[in-house]
Amino acid sequence: MVQPHAERIIVVGAGAAGLMAARELARAGRKVTILEAQDRCGGRILSLPEAEFGYPAEGGPEFVHGEAPVTCRLLREAQLSLVPPRGMRWVADKGTFSRGQSNPPHEAEFHKVLREQADDMTVTQFFQRYFAGPDYEQLRRSIQRTVEGYDAADPARASILALREEWMNDAPRSQGRIAGGYGALIRFLANDCRRHGASIHLGAVVSAIEVGAGQTVVRCADGIRHVGDIVILAVPLPLLKEIALPAVERTRAEAAAHIGFGNVIKVLLRFRTRWWAERRSELGDLSFLISDASIPVWWTQQPPDPAVLTGWFGGPRTEAMAHLSPDELVEVGVSSLASVFSLSPQDLAQELVAARAINWAHDPFARGAYSYVTPETRHAVSVLADARGSTVHFSGEAMYLGPDMGTVEAALTSGQQTARAILGQPALQS
Repeated sequence: MVQPHAERIIVVGAGAAGLMAARELARAGRKVTILEAQDRCGGRILSLPEAEFGYPAEGGPEFVHGEAPVTCRLLREAQLSLVPPRGMRWVADKGTFSRGQSNPPHEAEFHKVLREQADDMTVTQFFQRYFAGPDYEQLRRSIQRTVEGYDAADPARASILALREEWMNDAPRSQGRIAGGYGALIRFLANDCRRHGASIHLGAVVSAIEVGAGQTVVRCADGIRHVGDIVILAVPLPLLKEIALPAVERTRAEAAAHIGFGNVIKVLLRFRTRWWAERRSELGDLSFLISDASIPVWWTQQPPDPAVLTGWFGGPRTEAMAHLSPDELVEVGVSSLASVFSLSPQDLAQELVAARAINWAHDPFARGAYSYVTPETRHAVSVLADARGSTVHFSGEAMYLGPDMGTVEAALTSGQQTARAILGQPALQS
């Protein structure tokens, strides 16, 4: 929706999408106000103190995925570099460690059927239709672990065609990490917003948006109101239900229920030494470790190489740990590693220097980690994106349709597209 006379823009949410949209609009001369509920910018990008882990650790997104053209352009502008991945992927199975990733049986048959699939359906429905027999149990388990672990998605809701696009995309899954972390990129965006005149209000919890009398009013929980011509809602999908919206916008927002939103638990453990490589010299090149432990995925920081292991647990099975405190999640992480390496959890815990556990479902301003595609998502996004006759725009990684949905690249791209739509400019080509 082109609104050339909209001079006052209110952006709700100072995550990657909100900051990117605000920066584009501020650079175009608009008066931009950013309202962020937390006491920091970044949203689900969570930078941890460097002193805690010995490097700029990430409590949220960590890797740059896929080709990521918008992210890479921004990194060049910010004079930030990418650190390419190194090391080997290892799989632990009942005390045995093997390099690489073993292919499940019937994988070739699975890929053939998947390539020929015309109609969309959920992953669960796909397996029920084509791979339901007992002979395919290992294949089903392997794919389910990928869907839940890598995509933080529920196989009973996730789109098989969207996952096909992701899995069969020739682009690399990961380009590496940002030197200085995603936090450095967020600081660059926030500073650039301010440099172009945008104001950022932290601790501003938005409770309602009202439209009428030629203006849009954003009300905060502390009673402060902000008046603008256009509002950009760049918040995680679950938070849309917690903001009072006008009737038309509420109807649009209800479409978000048809977009998947998954959870992630992340556990960071810093040890005195790289004990895993000392116990097993072959693991000196360890990058990722996959197992069937309670926290099933772990990775190192190669390069650099501090004595830190990061655990990752995603998807609907994280609900089983919803009752655990951060300290209890750390205990689960230590126990998981101990079981993989046949160690005593108590002995391993004594080697800890620092530990942090983040269950993103417990964050009141996130309610989960990131989005994924369901068979109904494309239509839902079209409803959310249709701002004709409205002064409320929705933006964020959930609004991006492509193989990188749920990534920081998706958020940055969506924020850029939202701003350019308001300015009446064509979207930049990747």
